[in-house]
Amino acid sequence: MDKTFAARRRRDLIIAAALAGLAALAPLVIKDVYVQNILILTLMYAALSQSWNILSGYCGQISLGHALYFGIGAYTTELLFTKFGVLPWFGMLAGGVIAAVIAMGLGYPFFRLRGHYFVIATIVIAEIGLLLFQNWEWAGAAMGITIPVRGDSWLKFQFMRSKLPYFYFALALCCLAWFVTWWLEDSKWGFWWRAVKDNPEAAESLGVVVFNSKMGAAAVSAFLVALGGAFYAQFLAYIDPESVMGFQFSLLMALPAVLGGIGTLWGPVLGAAILIPMTELTRSYIGGSGRGVDLIVYGALIVAISLALPQGLVSLFSRSKAKGATR
Repeated sequence: MDKTFAARRRRDLIIAAALAGLAALAPLVIKDVYVQNILILTLMYAALSQSWNILSGYCGQISLGHALYFGIGAYTTELLFTKFGVLPWFGMLAGGVIAAVIAMGLGYPFFRLRGHYFVIATIVIAEIGLLLFQNWEWAGAAMGITIPVRGDSWLKFQFMRSKLPYFYFALALCCLAWFVTWWLEDSKWGFWWRAVKDNPEAAESLGVVVFNSKMGAAAVSAFLVALGGAFYAQFLAYIDPESVMGFQFSLLMALPAVLGGIGTLWGPVLGAAILIPMTELTRSYIGGSGRGVDLIVYGALIVAISLALPQGLVSLFSRSKAKGATR
C-alpha cells in the first residue's frame, strides 16, 4: 500500500513537471498576442481555482466570496506601489498576509455556520468589501487606480513590450498553487480537512481540532488567492473595485474546480484548461452579437457535465483506470 501511495505521488509530480515544461515552451510556438493573453488568464484561474479548492474542496467550506481576498491582494500591492513606492513583490507578500489574517478573522464567526448559511455569509462579506472600496476615496473609490508605467522591469514587475514575462509568472503561480496542494493533500492537514469535510463530529471525536483545521485552510487559500490578485493588477496596470472584487471572480475561481472535480488535485487545472479558453473565445465571437450569450453557453456546459459526471471530469480518468484493472 505504501509503495502504491508513493508511486502515485511520484507520478503526479512527474506529470506536473512535464506539463509545466510543455507550457513553458508554448510561447515559442504561439506568437499571437490574443492567444497568449488567453493562456495567461487560463494559468491564473487554474492557480486561483486550485487555491479556492483548498478551503472549499478539501475542507468542504464552500466559499463564494473569495473575490474579497483577490481584491485585497490587488489593492494592497497597488496602494503600496502608487502611494509609497513599495515594490510590487513586497506588496504581493503584504497582500497575501493581510488576506490570510482577514480570512482567519472572518473564519472566527463564519465557521460556526453550516451549509448554505456559510455560503451566504461569504457572498455578503465580499459584497460589503466591494461597497467599502467603491466609497474609499483614498483608494480611488469607484474610479480605481491607474498604475504608473515606469518601464519594462522585473524589479517593478511591469512589461509593456511583451506579455511573456506575465505568462511565465502566471505559470510559476499555477505551479506554486498546485505544489502547495500536492504537499498538503497527503499531509496531516490534508487528512484533517477531508475528515472535517466528511464528518466534523466524528473527526472531532478522533482528536481533530475542527475549528483550527478550517482556519488553516482559510489562511492558505486566501494567501494564494491574494497573490493572484496582485498579479492581475500588475497585468492590467489598472484596477477598480468591480474589476478585482466583483462577484464574477468568486464564480470563476469556483467553476473550474467544480467542472474538473472539486476536492481533487487535478480538477481545477483540468477545469480551467477547458472553461477559461471557452469563456474568452465565446465572449469574443458571440458576446458582441448577443450580450450574455457567452455566459449561457458555458453555463449550459457546466450544468450538463455536472449532471453527467457529478465528480467532475477527473472521474473519467478514474473510470478508465478501473476498467483497465478489471480486464
